[in-house]
Amino acid sequence: MSESDPHSVSLHVQVEEPFAANVSSDWLRSIAQKVLAASEAERQGPVALTLLVTDDETVRALHRAYLGVDAPTDVLSFGGESPDFVAPPDAEHYLGDVVISYPRAQEQASAAGHPVEAELALLVVHGVLHLLGYDHVRPEDKAVMWKRQTDILARLGLGHVAP
Repeated sequence: MSESDPHSVSLHVQVEEPFAANVSSDWLRSIAQKVLAASEAERQGPVALTLLVTDDETVRALHRAYLGVDAPTDVLSFGGESPDFVAPPDAEHYLGDVVISYPRAQEQASAAGHPVEAELALLVVHGVLHLLGYDHVRPEDKAVMWKRQTDILARLGLGHVAP
């Protein structure tokens, strides 16, 4: 990756055991890259992010520790920006981390009647959009984010997966 390339993306993907046999880190990387490519106008310069697929307990512990919510969830996004850190102008911007619960993705896929891969794609799209500044706290913001998710999922051939 060339740091002067404004289109470059650096992705670290980790799929923890026992999920590594069921999830391709290369496939997850390609989904995140496609989200970032589809959102190129919304980001400036080279970017980096980390994607982690883990268990319910890890996601719940992170949810509790960082957001004060002692409940399981499917995906968490943690922005990587630091106002106290000054990087060179051509350095990549660390967007942050997306953490996905594989067991929760399995449950939601089963309930929705689609493959777990489709659910994982939805969660990657959702998490990366959060890192790009989208949110769904207010109804008007949710409408914008859900439309963006739907558009990206359609580009991925997953138009049948509803957020």
